[in-house]
Amino acid sequence: MSADGQGRRHWFDDEAGPVVRPYAMTRGRTSSQGQHRLDLIAVVVTEPHADDPEADHMLAPEHVDIVELCRDAPQSVAELAAELDLPIGVVRVLVGDLVDAEFVHVNRPVPPAELPDESILRDVINGLRAL
Repeated sequence: MSADGQGRRHWFDDEAGPVVRPYAMTRGRTSSQGQHRLDLIAVVVTEPHADDPEADHMLAPEHVDIVELCRDAPQSVAELAAELDLPIGVVRVLVGDLVDAEFVHVNRPVPPAELPDESILRDVINGLRAL
């Protein structure tokens, strides 16, 4: 934050330009309508019918950026936050909006409790070797 000669403070600097606060991108929301559970490693994939997100005037530029990034290759929520230089919380809200609007879908990682036990896999391998 810088001050001018009259003591007023500005939320920008000469090189970066005006700063957009994260709550402005999400319109003050901390979660999306659908309350989607988005882990950092959840993978966001653009829907095949999402041809031109720019044509939807309800989407913010950040929404369009997410759709475009995920069109090239599926991206995790953490990768999107890093690529867009946005906080994770903001990206979660924006991705939730896109899921609700059916521009993207999210593939969630398999919870550790649902993964097979290592000892079972070893028994299967040993059984196959015995054949």
